[in-house]
Amino acid sequence: PLPTEIGQLIQLYDLSINLNQLNGTLPTELGRLELLWSMSLANNSFTGTVPTQLGDLSALITLDLSDNTFTGTLPTEMGQLTNLTDFYFSKNNLNGTLPTELGQLSNLLRLSLQENMFTGALPTELGTLILLGEFNIAENGFTGTIPMDLSEMINLTSFMFHDNDLTGSV
Repeated sequence: PLPTEIGQLIQLYDLSINLNQLNGTLPTELGRLELLWSMSLANNSFTGTVPTQLGDLSALITLDLSDNTFTGTLPTEMGQLTNLTDFYFSKNNLNGTLPTELGQLSNLLRLSLQENMFTGALPTELGTLILLGEFNIAENGFTGTIPMDLSEMINLTSFMFHDNDLTGSV
């Protein structure tokens, strides 16, 4: 597991610990790394819920927690990460609905949430992400129609939404 002492590395800019065998829950002390602009902990075996304290990382540009076994919902505090350009949470066990607060991530270029267990309707607030180029929500349990508000995503080049329970026209 990551030790809680990692929160003492307050001058850290980049935390990249991909492709290891780290496990356990993420320490809430990660929220103390206020200068962090990139956090990539993909391809490990982290468990538990995503700490709400990650929403305190206001300098964060890249957040990649893909390919772990996180459970629970995506915290609404993720909407506070307004400098994010890359947001990757694919291949976890996250569930529930997407927080409408994700619509506040106005600098987002890439959003990948595929292969989770998200349900419910897509928030219309996602339509405000006009810089978004890549949007992947494939292999979840989203329902309802694709909101017309998503047509505001004028820079979208890739929209992967297969293997959901979406209805209506595109």
